[in-house]
Amino acid sequence: MSHKLSRRRFVQAAAAAGIGLPTILPSGILAGPSPNERLSFACIGMGGQMRGYLIPELGKIEQQIVAICDVDKRQRESALQVKGLTNAKAYHDYRELLDKETGVDAVIIATPDHWHVPICQAALQAGKHVYCEKPLAHSIAECRTLEKLAKSHPKLATQTGNQGCSTEGFRRSFEVIQSGLLGTITEVHVWHPAHGWPNGVDRPATSDPIPEGLDWNFWLGKAPARPYHKEIYHPGKWRGWYDFGGGSMADFCCHGFQLAYRALELDAPTRIEATGDDLGHESYPTRCTVTFDFAANGKRGPVKLFFYSGDKHVPPDHITKGPVGSTGCLVVGSEGTLSAGLWNTDCNIRLKGASDFQGANQPEVAKIAKTQPRIDTEVLKWDPKRAAKGERPRWSQVNNSHMFEWVLACAGDAKSYSPFEIGARITEVGMLGVLALRMQKPIVWDAEKRQAVGLPEADAIIDPKPSTDKYLPR
Repeated sequence: MSHKLSRRRFVQAAAAAGIGLPTILPSGILAGPSPNERLSFACIGMGGQMRGYLIPELGKIEQQIVAICDVDKRQRESALQVKGLTNAKAYHDYRELLDKETGVDAVIIATPDHWHVPICQAALQAGKHVYCEKPLAHSIAECRTLEKLAKSHPKLATQTGNQGCSTEGFRRSFEVIQSGLLGTITEVHVWHPAHGWPNGVDRPATSDPIPEGLDWNFWLGKAPARPYHKEIYHPGKWRGWYDFGGGSMADFCCHGFQLAYRALELDAPTRIEATGDDLGHESYPTRCTVTFDFAANGKRGPVKLFFYSGDKHVPPDHITKGPVGSTGCLVVGSEGTLSAGLWNTDCNIRLKGASDFQGANQPEVAKIAKTQPRIDTEVLKWDPKRAAKGERPRWSQVNNSHMFEWVLACAGDAKSYSPFEIGARITEVGMLGVLALRMQKPIVWDAEKRQAVGLPEADAIIDPKPSTDKYLPR
């Protein structure tokens, strides 16, 4: 594969933009004398996440999208009206795109969950860098497959779509946890409200005509066949159904779990238990609590991670010690508690004996050394004195850093911060939570054997067999 844009030139251009504080890089700053000097991208899955977030983020760093793909003709045609996509080639089949667009450097994937791994597999095998939305996989077996696949392609840059880890708050919180300031950490609490997806119900008995231009069988792919029904699967509400998604557990595990997983070096849980309302249906429950037990590891003792989802379903008062928002993450230690927010973007500390949380400028936090890379000071060469005051270049303040770091990795020797090797393991924790919800039994997990001990009936969920391979990578 050719990388037409040098990493040094890319960084110099971005640094110049950062110093000038633009929200968007000046037109042509990365283009040079020829547009061919930019990297070229293909986008697969042209729904709201792709058009509402991923494409605008890529556009801020002046990269070119040369191809798009979606099994819904309506999505393709409307996407081609978007600024920056009018000259892109449109495809119905991701395999045809990869076969014909040999000059594409990288692929961005934002399809329903059950399509993530097949398309990631095809793209990596075609020699493309890959950014994939979370959760990376739709089953535990797929998590293992994707991790192995990414490791077998070390020269290709991958990035999980859990952008919270690219913020200053995440990296400072990581450092706080690893410093020992919070003492012995025993519990993590993550919570998320109810969504508008179908919850606690089974599929309707009726069906509707398939809309013109939607290839429903291709959309289903390897999932079990079912009749089309308007407004409950596509677009937008597929995540509530286990055949295609995994509700709030699958949707937010890569956000809310990632700080604790990485900073505490948690590995796989040994036991998972789920309780809730409206379990036992084809869709995610209306309300649930899922508890993960992680064994001691090195100097760290055992840890319990609690996930709560459903309307106003939050950790108990003795943990929160006061009202909390509708989403959040608390890391609880013997000497203090860290509030990281659901996306793990915050760094607020309440030390033992204190009544309120304080930010990262809290005196004890300010003493902690910075060990994690910073895109502002290390890549954009942002003034360290301004960084110490909490100031950041507007261009890289929040989510754009995540896309930028991945594009840097595609362009040269930089490393992405959330590659598939890490993202797949965090996703596996979420998939184990989904397994416990679906089995409605405690899961004793043997990670080495990839097996729920004493529950052979769980195998069909751990490694589901595709109903067809017609649409899978050739």
